[in-house]
Amino acid sequence: MIYSLPPQPPVTENTHLHPAGALTIGVEYRNVDPAALEETYADNEALLTELREASPDGGFTDEGVSIHVCGTDDGYEYLRFDLFDDKPHYHYIRREAEGSEVSNRVVEFDTVAGGSMLPWALERIRTRLAPMLIEAGGGYLVPLLDEALIASALDDVYQEADAVQRARARQGRSAG
Repeated sequence: MIYSLPPQPPVTENTHLHPAGALTIGVEYRNVDPAALEETYADNEALLTELREASPDGGFTDEGVSIHVCGTDDGYEYLRFDLFDDKPHYHYIRREAEGSEVSNRVVEFDTVAGGSMLPWALERIRTRLAPMLIEAGGGYLVPLLDEALIASALDDVYQEADAVQRARARQGRSAG
């Protein structure tokens, strides 16, 4: 699906940043709920209308780890991997120019074919980052990418995201 509705921005205080040269990779645990989404887009009637039209009955509700791939120089998020419990997916977040409308392509992740999304997402960043950035309008970053810095950051991203997922799994078992 392609939306002009940008994804809900990361919550700065909940996002741990991993510098990787021209990129910064953020890890955030997100709990998406209809009220927070409505609040995010409340100042833009067109985006709020798009949100309401795209929302399932009861609104979007999901939670899990998000991996944000941003340009270090502009802070713009080009790619997002939402490793959510119910509907894991990823985003290509394209804008043509600063301040222009966004094209937010959301691609559902098939856990049957792809398995756990965390290793899949990190492997995409390791092996397909350049074409994915180009698709998201961040092609100018490609010649600036430093594979060693990205690999080191991804090791840290994996440790953090895996720890969050394991802690949540333990909480789920103790609550049940």
